[in-house]
Amino acid sequence: MPKTRKMLAMLSCIVLCLSMLAACGKSNTDINNTAATANENASSATNEAIDKKVTISLLTDNTQDAVDTAKAIIEAFQVKYPNITVEHETRPSGGEGDSFVKTRLSTGDMNDVFIYNSGSLMQALNPEQNLVDLTNEPFMANVLDSFKTTVSSNGKIFGAPAGAAMGGGWFYNKKVYADLGLSVPTTWAELMANSETIKAAGITPVIGTYKDDWTSQLILLADYYNVQAQSPTFADDYTANKSKFANTPAALRGFEKLQEVFDKGYMNKDFKATTYDAGVKMLAEGKGAHYPMLTFAVPVFEQNYPDAIDDIGFFAQPGDKADENGLTIWMPGGTYIYKNSEHLEEAKMLVEFIASPEGMVEWAKASKPTGPYLIKNATIPDNVAQVVKDMLPYFDNNKTAPALEFVSPIKGPSLPQITTEVGAGFRPAKEGAELYDKDVEKQAQQLGLEGW
Repeated sequence: MPKTRKMLAMLSCIVLCLSMLAACGKSNTDINNTAATANENASSATNEAIDKKVTISLLTDNTQDAVDTAKAIIEAFQVKYPNITVEHETRPSGGEGDSFVKTRLSTGDMNDVFIYNSGSLMQALNPEQNLVDLTNEPFMANVLDSFKTTVSSNGKIFGAPAGAAMGGGWFYNKKVYADLGLSVPTTWAELMANSETIKAAGITPVIGTYKDDWTSQLILLADYYNVQAQSPTFADDYTANKSKFANTPAALRGFEKLQEVFDKGYMNKDFKATTYDAGVKMLAEGKGAHYPMLTFAVPVFEQNYPDAIDDIGFFAQPGDKADENGLTIWMPGGTYIYKNSEHLEEAKMLVEFIASPEGMVEWAKASKPTGPYLIKNATIPDNVAQVVKDMLPYFDNNKTAPALEFVSPIKGPSLPQITTEVGAGFRPAKEGAELYDKDVEKQAQQLGLEGW
């Protein structure tokens, strides 16, 4: 009996081994078939991903130039990436636009990609909570370091440049100047004297467009080169709550200039109801001689008043000393990605396209640059307007300074309203400066700055 059991056990082992060998042979075939099937499925999945149609959205402000450049960028991008559709949405400019962006972020309804201010206004968006960190994205190697500092928070970079740098100063009508025998002023006193001559000739000396309240800030903000020239540590002291506009004579001077233009009756009578677009038209037609504005207005002149573009010039807002005459410059806005975008990779592809020499070529087709680009190897076209060329001597002679909002994270949200009140004669300069000093406190505290 034991021998029989032993024999049966041996036979069972032989049968089991033969079965296993047969199974192994079959498994190898199956494995090969399964691998082939897996490769086919993976290839199919990859092709499906490539062929997948994705729609993302881009938010910009509603100026004509912003609309035109967005259209040009989107068209070129969609040619390069035909499976990605970009829908364009616009928002208001100025304070209303700031509120729009903040509301969209707070309600979780922001577009995948949006173009917005760099500098202090970007800081107010709580970037670490709301924006995608782009620090380690390969395309950021194209971006100049001078721009990166304006879209950074706690060592992280959140935006790429959207367009060219620009100057803040005074557009002027060269025909009016020529007819009246005027020269470009290099001091504030000379500018006021020119304005008096222009007023006597029956032409509006200074165009006011306070219907769009953001434009009321320009005289104050464009004066920062003069502030820095007289008080080199102001930005740091202001950020540390050691200096104020109201108690720093060089900074208070901007509010005083704003008041002086009103007190002398140099603006158009309907300045409180006049829009930015109407102001550009007034200057182009010679109905106004000066318009304090950023050079981003250049494309508007070129698009809407091409016959008048050669009649428009530009100079920096002068200070009180001719030998300190220089230009306050603005960095371009930033292109940002909403942190909760459902199409993160496609959104990055759009930002990468914008922040490339190729993207700047497309941008320039719709809007000639208003200053230098901040993208490596992105060159300015030769056919830029004379207004842009008027800026170049300031750059060539190292007579430029970034606006305060790019060297300090503090910019109070109520500044457009305060400068409107001072510029319209409702509030004196010193009181406006004091009110603005209070306005910035809450933001400084929200940012957690020391000394506040």
